[in-house]
Amino acid sequence: MRIAMVGQKIIPFTGEGGGIERHVEELSVRLVKQGHEVLVYSRSRLNAQKPRSYQGVRIVYLPSIPTKNFDTITHVFLATLHALFQKVDVIHYHGVGPSTLAWIPRVFKPRAKVVVTFHSIDRFHKKWGWLARWYLGWGEWTACHFPHVTIAVSRAIADYCQHRFKRNTVYIPNGVNFNREAATHDYKIRRFDLRRGEYILTVARLVKHKGIHYLIEAYKKLIRVYGTDGANWPGGVIRKLVITGAPSYSDDYVQYLRKIAEGTPHVVFTGMQTGETLAQLFADAYLYVHPSEAEGLSTTILEAMSYGTCVLVSDIPENLESIDHAGFVFKSQSADDLFEMLEYLLDFPEGVKRHAARAVHFIKQNFDWDDIAKQVERVYTNK
Repeated sequence: MRIAMVGQKIIPFTGEGGGIERHVEELSVRLVKQGHEVLVYSRSRLNAQKPRSYQGVRIVYLPSIPTKNFDTITHVFLATLHALFQKVDVIHYHGVGPSTLAWIPRVFKPRAKVVVTFHSIDRFHKKWGWLARWYLGWGEWTACHFPHVTIAVSRAIADYCQHRFKRNTVYIPNGVNFNREAATHDYKIRRFDLRRGEYILTVARLVKHKGIHYLIEAYKKLIRVYGTDGANWPGGVIRKLVITGAPSYSDDYVQYLRKIAEGTPHVVFTGMQTGETLAQLFADAYLYVHPSEAEGLSTTILEAMSYGTCVLVSDIPENLESIDHAGFVFKSQSADDLFEMLEYLLDFPEGVKRHAARAVHFIKQNFDWDDIAKQVERVYTNK
């Protein structure tokens, strides 16, 4: 079977983008191993080397208009036109924005099966203006009506599609790669002056709906209450706050984060990290915190859990679904509630360790990429 992936920014994942890029990479590589031909479209400006393949996946580079509002849609339009002239059996769109163009192959390439993966309710993301939010709202409708099949990465999104658009979807979540050999190099985090078990970690694109400002405010309160003498801290040691990620057309938000963190000791901005360094950050953290206001199904929560790191997440439905009962929660958008949970967990290492072990078991049972790739393959082959 010949499959074209449309909507992602780049393959392999290099720090540009986020969950969708990781999703497409993991899925595409496994589909190739299952005997399929996979073509992935990548944005020309994001990879100067421009390799033509990656682990058997064919890569086609196309340009885009590199602005917040036009980057994705212009690239998807060109990718769609290109795919019309390729010998492909499946055209798979990723995201509600790209799905607005899924009607084109339905009309002009009727023998191809069109699939859309609904990754998140993007109009809730605060970086968008009113016009973009309207367009993304329409994209939700198109994601449910234009393709032959719609995949939802969370049960919350599947329920949303059913209630809002009266459309059934196929639930197939994001997954996790369980190759943990990379997480054995402590020296990878020493350049940030970090030690195993002595920091709190968050990993996300630095955009407002990820809620990093709530985490900084909660951490600042810990400093105000307990000072900078580790003996006074819950658990008897100061644990740093590590913020890993880069902006996505959100430089003003990053400046805001740095401003509110200014003068607060032990806050570390690492920038975007990938590969062994990111693996080590996950593996060595005492606690992983994900304070987002809106999600699809966060791959970073799943990754943290797969490394045996306890997670503390905001109580939005998508985050609750991702942890089941294998983590801890706080009230979304409440820095005060987050402070109280941090205070509790910093002084509760036994519970943190117990939930971390439970998390690994839960992830292996429910979010293995090999199983997920087989589920997607069945979507492609079902008539």
